[in-house]
Amino acid sequence: MTPTPVDAVEPLDDEWLVIVDPQMVFADPESSPWGSPMWAETVPRITRLATAYAGRVVVTRFVADPGLGGSWADYYDEWPFALVPDEDPLYAVVPELASLADHVVTEGTFGKWGPQLRSVVGDQPRIALAGVATDCCVIATAIPAGDAGAKVRVVAEACAGSGIAAHEQALRAMALFAPQIIVL
Repeated sequence: MTPTPVDAVEPLDDEWLVIVDPQMVFADPESSPWGSPMWAETVPRITRLATAYAGRVVVTRFVADPGLGGSWADYYDEWPFALVPDEDPLYAVVPELASLADHVVTEGTFGKWGPQLRSVVGDQPRIALAGVATDCCVIATAIPAGDAGAKVRVVAEACAGSGIAAHEQALRAMALFAPQIIVL
C-alpha cells in the first residue's frame, strides 16, 4: 500500500481533521514505553495537514481513567506509569500541534469516537484521521466512526504506529472497511 503524500491530500468541503492523541506520552520512545519510533517523522506532516484544515481541527487526548474498571484495571496493572493526573506533562499535546487545535476532546479510552467528538463534528460527518498510534487509538477511532456512518479517510502518512509492521497491519485492516473507511 503506497500512501498518498500529505501535501496531495485535499480537505473536502465539510471534512474535519481529527488528530488522534498527539501527546508527549506517545512522542518519544526514549522517555515513554508508549512512544512511537515513527513520531518524529510524522509530526511535521500532521502540522502541514492541520494548516490545510484550519478552523476544522480536533485534537484528541488519551488520559488514564482508573475508574473504568474491567479490563482497564488489568491494563493499568501492566502500565502503572500512566496513572498520572490529566495535567501531568506526560499527557500534554506536543508543542508543534497544541496551537493548531480548534477543539480538544479528552477520553480515557483508546477510541475517541464518542459523544464529545460527535458534539463537535456531528453524528455522521466526514473526517480525516491522523495521529498515533495507528495500531491502537487511530484504528479504535476509525472503525466505530465508520460503523456509525461517518465517512472516514485515514491519512496514512500522517499516522505513526507503535512500529512500522504494526502500522502497516492496522492500515490494511482499516482498508477492509471501505467505503466507510478509505486509507489514503
